[in-house]
Amino acid sequence: MPRTFSVHDTVVVATDPSTVYQYVSDPTLMGRWSPENLGATPAEGPGTATRPGMVFDGHNKRGPFRWTTRCTVTAAEPGEVFRFKVHAIGLRRPWLRGPIATWEYRFAAVPGGTEVTETWTDDRRAWPDPVANAFDRIATKGHTFAEFQRKNIRITLRNLKAQLEAHPTAAPGSADVR
Repeated sequence: MPRTFSVHDTVVVATDPSTVYQYVSDPTLMGRWSPENLGATPAEGPGTATRPGMVFDGHNKRGPFRWTTRCTVTAAEPGEVFRFKVHAIGLRRPWLRGPIATWEYRFAAVPGGTEVTETWTDDRRAWPDPVANAFDRIATKGHTFAEFQRKNIRITLRNLKAQLEAHPTAAPGSADVR
């Protein structure tokens, strides 16, 4: 079965694009919305400004399993787009290098707020489909990564919307947005 290499979903959040971007582009906050990510540690330390070339380690969990990914920001245009590539993975530290995935968030002003589109792209192009499909079904308990990420994206966007609409003026990093 051929793989689906990209999936996305969209939600409208009742606030402006620059506010939504401010939250989403801070990888240390992603654990507040994602069902799998626990947050991130910027390589340059806390408070690092998000910019292309910024490197961070993402901390993740799925059930009892935990792992760390190394990511590099490839686009950071306030109020428009935030994108990063995942290019290394490991249990405590990301030591296994190679193209893994690209995550992108696009922001567009629409009546009622901001349309946020989250996209996951499978960058494991060199993997043969049967190998990728077998690995995916083991890692996700029976699903392809496209199916699995489609569900995670839906949950992430739903949580982002709920939290930002409940606390639209709270500054990123404040205790008000959990």
